[in-house]
Amino acid sequence: MNIIFVEPHFPSNQREFVRALAAVGANVIGIGETPGDYLDDELRGWMSRYHQIGSVTDVAALTDAVRWIQDQVWVDALEATIEAHTMAAAQAREATGIPGTSVHTTWLCRDKPSMKQALREAGVPTAASTGADSADEVKDFAARVGYPLILKPRAGAGAAGTTRVDNDTDLDAALARYGAEGTGSIAVEEFIEGHEGFYDTIAVGGHVEMDFACHYYPGVLEAMRTRWISPMFVSTNRIDEAEGYGAVREMGARVIEALGIGTSATHMEWFASPKGLRFSEIGARPPGVGCWDLYSAGNDIDIYRSWANAIVHGHTGDAPSRRYSSGIIALRPDRDGQIGGYSGLDEIQGRYGQWVIDSHLPDPGTPTQPVEAGYMANAWVRMRHPDYDVLRGMLDDVGKTVHVYAR
Repeated sequence: MNIIFVEPHFPSNQREFVRALAAVGANVIGIGETPGDYLDDELRGWMSRYHQIGSVTDVAALTDAVRWIQDQVWVDALEATIEAHTMAAAQAREATGIPGTSVHTTWLCRDKPSMKQALREAGVPTAASTGADSADEVKDFAARVGYPLILKPRAGAGAAGTTRVDNDTDLDAALARYGAEGTGSIAVEEFIEGHEGFYDTIAVGGHVEMDFACHYYPGVLEAMRTRWISPMFVSTNRIDEAEGYGAVREMGARVIEALGIGTSATHMEWFASPKGLRFSEIGARPPGVGCWDLYSAGNDIDIYRSWANAIVHGHTGDAPSRRYSSGIIALRPDRDGQIGGYSGLDEIQGRYGQWVIDSHLPDPGTPTQPVEAGYMANAWVRMRHPDYDVLRGMLDDVGKTVHVYAR
């Protein structure tokens, strides 16, 4: 198969998708924004050719590049694994006759109000929500549903720009801030109280072939707004046996069917609330923040190769072993500035060294990143253990023991 892969160079783990496609026998053709002579020899060696354009989100430029490649070889697939690239890739596919995730499905996976409306019509339980293009529409929704509410730019990804409002004063302040930032349309939804997790799959022909479940501690919104918390997410190895995951799996399968997802990685968020299981959102792409590396380390697989097998051969290959739970804990500097140093690392290594997968500890002098930049923005540690509860305890101990000082 001849497969075009969008943006093979950045971020750094993009190369793993290229590696895996080449490893399972695909002829990989890259389209990206980085000059070709900047790519390292290993990455270039996994591709038969590389085509640079100004922006991979420029639909016209991406489509022109695809058509130029089609003049040289038959193209079987065009793959994009970054949320911001998926719509341009879908539009280029439809313009050039390449099969894959459609523009309509991509739109539903990116526009949260439209997504939730489609899922409610399919009987999937979600929070009440709407898309609002004016302050009056937001206030009308607040009057009907009540507080608290979650507001987010419709074009936003992850937790970027997400705000919780608990009263009229909070709402007015949030609307003023969005207006100052030039946000034209806002997704508004009922706040669901409860435990937050995510469900990731590799689907083939609309059916889940490989899946994983993770849990956030605490929820994402709190984690991305509170400096003193060392947030974590943990992938469970109990998905095949523990109570409750069957309902998550059933919901995920219904979402994939309702949105028309065929062969693709997916990333779904959910809440276990007092009102029952509630679906939050989905991306038709892999999860971010190194999550697939955790799945590989916990399950004795190369999940990038599993994904590549799905694209090229129509199956994922080896099943996950479920041998370990695996997780990451983010370690925040005590203030903004530059990394000054660390304490507690030796104690943690002495207690849990055999269970550490890897870690990232920026050198002193490295500029800090803001709290809202995410789990891998500053220091972090990734670990695994056969017992999920033991792993949670170890990660919590890391968060309490290791301190990151800034100056």
